[in-house]
Amino acid sequence: MRAKRGGAWVDLSYRDLADRVQDLSLGLLELGVRPGDRVAILSENRPEWAIADYACLTACCTDVPIYPTLPAKQVEHNLSDSGSVAAFVSTRTQLDKLLSIRERLPRLLHIIGFDAISSGDGVLSLEEVYARGRSARGKHGSWREDALRIQPDDLATLIYTSGTTGQMKGVMLTHGNITSNVTTSCRLFSFRDDDECLSFLPLSHIFERMFGHYCMMHAGVIINYAESVDTVASDMASVRPTLMASVPRLYEKIYGRVLDAVRAGSAIKKQIFFWGKRVGESVVDRRMANRPVPASLALQFKLADKLVFEKLRARTGGRIRFFISGGAPLSADIARFFHAAGMPVLEGYGLTETSPVIAVNTFQHQRLGTVGLPIPGVE
Repeated sequence: MRAKRGGAWVDLSYRDLADRVQDLSLGLLELGVRPGDRVAILSENRPEWAIADYACLTACCTDVPIYPTLPAKQVEHNLSDSGSVAAFVSTRTQLDKLLSIRERLPRLLHIIGFDAISSGDGVLSLEEVYARGRSARGKHGSWREDALRIQPDDLATLIYTSGTTGQMKGVMLTHGNITSNVTTSCRLFSFRDDDECLSFLPLSHIFERMFGHYCMMHAGVIINYAESVDTVASDMASVRPTLMASVPRLYEKIYGRVLDAVRAGSAIKKQIFFWGKRVGESVVDRRMANRPVPASLALQFKLADKLVFEKLRARTGGRIRFFISGGAPLSADIARFFHAAGMPVLEGYGLTETSPVIAVNTFQHQRLGTVGLPIPGVE
C-alpha cells in the first residue's frame, strides 16, 4: 500500500497495516463502541480509510462510508439515519463540517481525526485511538478469534446511495455479500505477484471498494492511492500501475487527448495514426470473432504498435495489463481502440445493492459494447 506524503510515495507493509488495524479496532472497543454499532468514515481515499474500514469490520461494527464531497446537510442525514456512534474524518475541512451539525446528532459520541487535529471533548486524533488500542492488547481476549466470529449474514456496511426520489437511502451489505463478490471476481481475473493498482474512484462507492480495495488486498496486489482525481494522469506515469478500475470518463478523456494531439500534429502524423488505428481495430475485431489474423495484417499491426500504440502505453506508465470499466456505458469504439493499444478495457455492470458486480467481460468471454456474462452465483 502506498500514498504520497510530502511529495514522495510512502510504503505501508502488510505487517504494519495489520498492526494498525488491530490497534484501531481495539481502540474503538476501548471507546465503548460495541459489535453492531455504526461507525462513519468521512474521508478521501488514503491508507487511513482502509485501516478504519478493516478496524470496523474486525471489531464487528458496521461502517458507514460518506462521500467527502457531500454538504453538511446530507452528511447529517446519513449519520442520523444510520445512528452512527462514531465518525472518522480525514481533514480539518471535514471536521468543521461535522462540528457544524454535531449538536443535532446526539448519538454521535466520538469523532476521530486522521490528521493531527483536535477540538475539545469528543474529538480524538487517530494516534490517540491507536495508543488506547495498543494498551488494551490482551484485555479483550483474542482479537483475531473475536473478529472471526463474524457470520456471513452479519451487516458489514451501510452505503448511502441516491434514489430517484427523496433522501439518500442506506444499502445494507453483509459480509457474505461482499465476500462472494470478491472471491468470485478474483477467480475471474488472473492477478499476479507483481501487480499494482492505482486507486482513485471514491472508496465510499462499492465499485472501487470491491475491486480496488478488497479484491486487491485478497489477491496481494499493491494499492497506490492517487493524490486526487486531478493527478491521475501524473500518478499513472509515476507508479506505473498494471490494473485500474474506472468509470468511462477516464477512457474518454485519454482517447480525446490522443485525438487532440494527433489533430494538432503534421499531416504525415495524422496519416500514420489513423492507419495504425484501422489496422489495430481490424486485428481486434478478428480476434474477438475468433477469426485468424493474416500474416500480412499481423506484420502491419506489429509496425502500427511500434509507431502508434507504444507511445500511448508509455503515457499510462507502460505496464497496464487491463482496465475495468463500470458505472455507465462505455463506447464500443473507445473500447476497441484500447484493446488495439494493448490495454484492454473489460466492461461490467452492477448495483450498490448487489455489492456490486452482476456481469462482466473477461478474457475468456468478451464482446465489445456489452457488459459481459453474469458472474458465477448470480441468477
